[in-house]
Amino acid sequence: MDARVACCLPLWAVHFFLATSCTTLRVLGQESKTDNQQDGCINLLPCKVSGAICIQPCSPSFHGETSFVCEDRQWQMLTDACASLDVQSLFQRISERELLPSSEGHVSVVGGHLSSVGERNPVHGKPGGGAKYFGADEHGNSNCQADFSCIIPDILSSPAIPGNIADIVELLKKISLLLSENVNREKMQSYSRIANHILNSSIISNWAFVKDRNASSVLLDSVNLFAGKLLLRNGSESIQEHFISTKGYSIHKNTSGKSFDFSMGFNNTGSITGRVVIPEEELLKLPKTSKAISIAFPTLGAIIETNQLDPVLVNGMVLSVSLPEELRHILLTFEKMNKLENIKAQCVGWHSTERRWDNRACKMKSDNISSVVCICRHHRRTFKSFSILMSPTMLRNAVLDYITRVGLGLSIFSLVLCLIIETVVWHHVTKTEITYMRHFYLVNIATSLLVADVLFILAAIVHNTALNYQLCVAATFFLHFFYLALFFWMFTLGLLILYGLLLIFFKIARSVFIATAFSIGYGCPLVISILTVAITEPKKGYLRSGVCWLNWYETKALLAFVVPALSIIVVNVVVVVVVVVKTGRSSVGEGCKSQDLSNMIRISKNVALLTPLLGLTWGFGLATIVDSHSLAFHVTFALLNAFQGFFILLFGTLLDRKTREALRMNCFSSKRKCSLAKVEVLFFFSFNGLIYQFTHLLICTWKE
Repeated sequence: MDARVACCLPLWAVHFFLATSCTTLRVLGQESKTDNQQDGCINLLPCKVSGAICIQPCSPSFHGETSFVCEDRQWQMLTDACASLDVQSLFQRISERELLPSSEGHVSVVGGHLSSVGERNPVHGKPGGGAKYFGADEHGNSNCQADFSCIIPDILSSPAIPGNIADIVELLKKISLLLSENVNREKMQSYSRIANHILNSSIISNWAFVKDRNASSVLLDSVNLFAGKLLLRNGSESIQEHFISTKGYSIHKNTSGKSFDFSMGFNNTGSITGRVVIPEEELLKLPKTSKAISIAFPTLGAIIETNQLDPVLVNGMVLSVSLPEELRHILLTFEKMNKLENIKAQCVGWHSTERRWDNRACKMKSDNISSVVCICRHHRRTFKSFSILMSPTMLRNAVLDYITRVGLGLSIFSLVLCLIIETVVWHHVTKTEITYMRHFYLVNIATSLLVADVLFILAAIVHNTALNYQLCVAATFFLHFFYLALFFWMFTLGLLILYGLLLIFFKIARSVFIATAFSIGYGCPLVISILTVAITEPKKGYLRSGVCWLNWYETKALLAFVVPALSIIVVNVVVVVVVVVKTGRSSVGEGCKSQDLSNMIRISKNVALLTPLLGLTWGFGLATIVDSHSLAFHVTFALLNAFQGFFILLFGTLLDRKTREALRMNCFSSKRKCSLAKVEVLFFFSFNGLIYQFTHLLICTWKE
């Protein structure tokens, strides 16, 4: 992916819609050439500017180049395209073509059969080795076109470095596109041996430095295409390598059901199993005898994660199928690699055109601690490969779920209560311009968060009940809009506080206040939300896989929420600092310890009032993006975020002196026995006592 470096530039947050993804950078120390190239970058250009790129040529025995990026004042490898293989030469040796030496001494390709042109010097697969009569191996046997065996020694003896991996993927792609007719057992065996060389579990980390970030997807598509052309002898075929296994059977409508069983090793210590079952009711749809092919890859899931830097983790082998058009549904059983109880499994299919895992292709039939059974939809052009995912962001944690459910329930209740109180006391607390605008902003903040909380629950229902994709997009759009509205109304409240502190003698009409507030509070979120869905949805990059929320890993659509939210948080931190400084200066020179204590209390009240109300607690959400594996960050953020509605009720309404006085006046005017003591002691009760006492007060008020 040529644009991947752009994400390391300072303006990466603004250009999220370019769908660039930042590369995880590490330094390989396996080859001495890497260290020499790194030294070359150090000598050529000091690493001072973060994101700077240094490109170094390979050593004489390799062709290509290696790229380094400056990060943390050190040159770290970005991509390694150094290779020792010659793809063109290897492909020509197995194709029905010959090389003719040109007048300049170079080799050209012509069609037709072998002809006696030039010297008959053999080539052993190394670059610059001269021309050869392709179609014959080094022993003179004309079997290269029949089984590709003549190129196997050269490939298996080459190091599985990133540059060679990329070249082998390109070679397999060419074979699949141009030489996939009459795929017999011998051809499939050779093809599998070549693929097995770069699927080895010991070289998975090298895929991180392959220049083409879609190389793993190209490999999967190429193998599926070639294996789908496999000719079956005697109605079945089975070709097994350590890291790729291919099986095929003849099927017809009278078959009682057909299954493919795989048991393969995925590392030096363990093995994994998988099973593909074609249900009998599907086989009844066949008009004639056909064939079914299945391929198993125990390591390809990890390779896709490494190559595409996708944080979702594949927790089983990747199973591919090639079936007749009439067969649409299959049953797949995956043994879990990670068998922890709190890991959530998800059945997915690989979308070959969008090159990503898609949960719309499958639904889960059963899930236990050791295996998952999925029902998946097969489609020849899109969904041919399937697996199961686990994600650190989808941990089943009872504490986190409990906090979210209880917190959301309390938040919704608190926000409804807040709006009711504001309705009751509105005429008593909005007598000046500043107090009017303060409560006007508070009402809109509470309304935005209330709608967002309700939409959050609806989005979870839409996802969990597997409703259609359009509903999930709609829920995500409105969820994005109202959460942004919450932040922008917090921003307007911060501006109001600055206005009240700094522009004492500058008066603004109420109508101007309201028009400006609506433009900022709802206008800006609407523009951002529309642009986000318009830019990312045509490429199916709007939604995050497995949840109704903005995508992060492919298109960075989540930046359309994160950047405005964090920017507003920074602005409101400045507001808090201004308030602290302003209130601190107001008591300078008073000199008494009791006055100093009073000053500290006033500052503490300002901070306690503004911090939750202006959304500073959402800053913990950044930690969940930076370190998605940390349960502590998730619990902390869920706790503070879910209780945001309660914080608005407490700090924005209940702790406001004028609001309490208005409530007290309302109680007295209704001639009820609502004593002032009950109102004052309300704020010192425990959490349960707080809810109970205020409910009593609310009932008293409504009886009027």
